[in-house]
Amino acid sequence: MKLLNIGFGNIISLDRVVAIVSSDSAPTKRLIQDAKDTKMAIDATYGRKTRAAVIMDSGHIVLSAIQPETIAARIDKDIDKNFMIGGKNDSKTNS
Repeated sequence: MKLLNIGFGNIISLDRVVAIVSSDSAPTKRLIQDAKDTKMAIDATYGRKTRAAVIMDSGHIVLSAIQPETIAARIDKDIDKNFMIGGKNDSKTNS
């Protein structure tokens, strides 16, 4: 299971993430409000402004105070690191 830090020590399972969206648009704001109304929102912002909404495969919406681009960069960094260790670019396996 791969884990993803979404800020302030909050970690979610990367395998269950469907999408990471900015919270600025009106449709996303409606999605967040609907999730709050149905008790499907998990607020991981520590009282700060919501900047990203992480949509999970269970229908839960995880709210984060860090930018979606930052979360995506953390995912890319993790993927690159795993590729370098176990993939074709691993110098130990190519020797």
